[in-house]
Amino acid sequence: MLATDQETAVSMVATHFVDAGRVVPGIEFDTARQRARSWWWPLPSAADRPLITQLLQHADAPDTAAGHTHVANALAEAVDAEVRRRLTRDNIQLGLRRPGRPQVTEAWLRSLATPDPWLPASLDPVRLESFATAVRTWVQSGAVALGRARLALRITEPEDHDMWRVDLLVQDADEPSLTVGIELLWSGDITVATDAVHDVIAGLARMARVAPELAGMLDEAEPTGISVTSAELLSFVALRIEALADVGIEVTLPMWWTRRGRIKLRAKARPRTSKSSGSSGGVSGIGLEQMVDFSWEAALGDVRLTKAELLKLRKSADAKQSLVRLRGEWVTVDAAEIEALLRHVGTSSEASAAELLRSALGLPGVMAPDGLEVAGVIATGWLGALLDDAVHATITPIATPTQFQGTLRAYQERGVGWMAFLGRLGLGACLADDMGLGKTAQLIATLLADPVPGPTLVLCPVSVLGNWARELERFTPQLKVMIHHGTTRVGTAAGSGLADADVVLSTYSLVSRDLAMLQSIPWVRLVLDEAQQIKNPGTAQTKAVAALRAPRRIALTGTPVENRLSELWSIMHVLNPGLLGSQTSFRTTFAAPIEKHADEEATAMLRRITTPFVLRRLKSDRSIITDLPDKIEMVQRCPLTNEQATLYQAVVDELLEASEQTDGIARQGLVLAGLSKLKQVCNHPAHFLGDGSALPGRSGKLDRVEELLDEIISAQNKVLCFTQYAEWGHRLVPYLTRRYGMEPLWLHGGVSRRKRDDMVQRFAEPDGPPIFLLSLKAGGTGLNLTAASHVIHFDRWWNPAVEDQATDRAYRIGQQHTVLVHKLVSTGTIEERIDDMISAKRALAGRVVGTGEQWLTQLSTDDLRQAIELRTSEASESRR
Repeated sequence: MLATDQETAVSMVATHFVDAGRVVPGIEFDTARQRARSWWWPLPSAADRPLITQLLQHADAPDTAAGHTHVANALAEAVDAEVRRRLTRDNIQLGLRRPGRPQVTEAWLRSLATPDPWLPASLDPVRLESFATAVRTWVQSGAVALGRARLALRITEPEDHDMWRVDLLVQDADEPSLTVGIELLWSGDITVATDAVHDVIAGLARMARVAPELAGMLDEAEPTGISVTSAELLSFVALRIEALADVGIEVTLPMWWTRRGRIKLRAKARPRTSKSSGSSGGVSGIGLEQMVDFSWEAALGDVRLTKAELLKLRKSADAKQSLVRLRGEWVTVDAAEIEALLRHVGTSSEASAAELLRSALGLPGVMAPDGLEVAGVIATGWLGALLDDAVHATITPIATPTQFQGTLRAYQERGVGWMAFLGRLGLGACLADDMGLGKTAQLIATLLADPVPGPTLVLCPVSVLGNWARELERFTPQLKVMIHHGTTRVGTAAGSGLADADVVLSTYSLVSRDLAMLQSIPWVRLVLDEAQQIKNPGTAQTKAVAALRAPRRIALTGTPVENRLSELWSIMHVLNPGLLGSQTSFRTTFAAPIEKHADEEATAMLRRITTPFVLRRLKSDRSIITDLPDKIEMVQRCPLTNEQATLYQAVVDELLEASEQTDGIARQGLVLAGLSKLKQVCNHPAHFLGDGSALPGRSGKLDRVEELLDEIISAQNKVLCFTQYAEWGHRLVPYLTRRYGMEPLWLHGGVSRRKRDDMVQRFAEPDGPPIFLLSLKAGGTGLNLTAASHVIHFDRWWNPAVEDQATDRAYRIGQQHTVLVHKLVSTGTIEERIDDMISAKRALAGRVVGTGEQWLTQLSTDDLRQAIELRTSEASESRR
């Protein structure tokens, strides 16, 4: 039997073979039963060898023939079962359906498409065995050689003539670096097993079948190679390399072959002057949409070619030379291309900066005349800096602005300098720093470091609208900030005052509704916080955001790519339209090769083109930040939904009325019960009502938790989530299980010690569950959970010491990562009021307030009213 993980691996490899169509029908004759059964065998190509090797390495006995046989049989059975399942599902039938008893071939074909692989017992055993032998020979003729030695080819360039050499080699199957000329095999100078000799000879037969132009060498008794012309070589490389690899014959090309020269056009660009471009001066506001003048020149790689060199190449082309050595490199020559190059070298044209940038990075951009290829772009000025990948190297960090009420860290000053630099050029920037590195602070400092007259529009989720207002008040109280949200928001630009503000805060959900009004305002900067909100380019929300215009555009997100690369395209399309081409070209050039085939070249190219515009720093990178605290605490302010606000007000009214009519211990108990109800409403209406109703979309806190968990899980981190209510944890477990496809751990007072220890161990394992829900009472002390790098306090325990003890389950000796603590507070409620009090008197509260919420019960009715009533502005915003 295979272990579960190995069985899964075999199944995945089998599915890979079937999806790729690399299967072949076969038949096996059972001598004992005198019957035959059909098979679908895997047919590995050269590219599949790493998969096979990994399977063998995980066998029960990886270094033995028995282990290899065991895995091979398991893989064959899995492939056979998968093909039959698909043929049966699609009702596909093979072979003719004639009346009477079927012939051997017909019966074999029929059985290949049925769940039962056995051919009818009535068939002649002699014919069955003969037929099975013939089929086996046919299958093996195209299979990959798996012996100890195999055939290989090597191409050698000519020294002083036009004939290229294709030499035959013998290669060790297990150590491909051990390669010798085949002549040593014929002469007996090397000793190999008889089976290895047979493998090499079989390789020669496969080579002749796949590459007929090489078959002539088999006329010799002991072939060693063959000479070919340049034209024959080009044809051979273009048509035969992959086909030979598929039958196990590797072809070694000269080291320079992959970079062999081809003459192409290159654009020599020069940014227009401020006078010609119409800008007010310098490079301000140039942007990727601006037009740039350029001229065409011929280039071989990075070297510019003169017209005299092109004329020399034309002579070679006229002499029917396909490969010509020029400047120490072999150049592919085509007469028509050389003529086209001579016509266009020196001519001038224009294109957008985005088109030139794409061409410089090897992507479809500037259209060359006559179907010629564009080799790249050379440029001066700001465009030259981008093309040379020198953006980050040339950026000067900006020291903390004098009006900024705080101190920026060194990496934050670099981030501010980068955003200001791109902003002055009119280029969009995506600040993708890791969670907790202060993206908001960097953006606010950029407002001061790169001042421009006019309003900045900040779009963000509703859940962080309050955070933005408070952070702006904290760092830049001198700025005029307006909030465009809720039912009281202005409907038109006229008289609204939005155009006179320094910063306008609004939400993504309002953009499409208020697009006409928002488009009428001359924004100087557009900021997209939690920019993954526009990751789907097809939504009305994303299209509306893309329709907004501002010379400076900045996206803030810790996860520019959550699930698919199309999300990155969508964000970059808003920041720098045209940079990544159309959706279709992006999918063809990047998304499909990277997501389906892990294409390294496409990955490197995408990184090159986005690097100047995406700044990503990790808190784990000590070269970025060396003094990051071991614990970063953040208060996450969450708005109430309309339903929550209504329920909250009802509880407040009931509590205030009842508190007027009681006193003493009874009043204290009443207040405690009322406060608990208010906190349950803040958690979720379903928590307060206890009615088992649906959870999605009804709680600002749950919405924020989902946003946090999405980011944490996508970063492959782990999180502790504390709640003081066990009943709320019981509701969350099935909901989170459905949402994330994995069951979170859930520790509460009813869990036994043994099961609790098992949970702790599972959480510590690298592949263990990423989410650990804990009731504050059961999980707040005595546990070592340093696998978590995030802590979420869903509902707050107002004694700071108790909350800190819970946080210390992750923040303790043995923790290797910075711990980010997220404390959820419902905006405008008792939670926010008490959080403000505790923040102002935290050191005192930890020692004086006492345990739990007992001290709250001593408040007068008037004090209680001020603490628990909804703030009018917050309530109106919630009921949007």
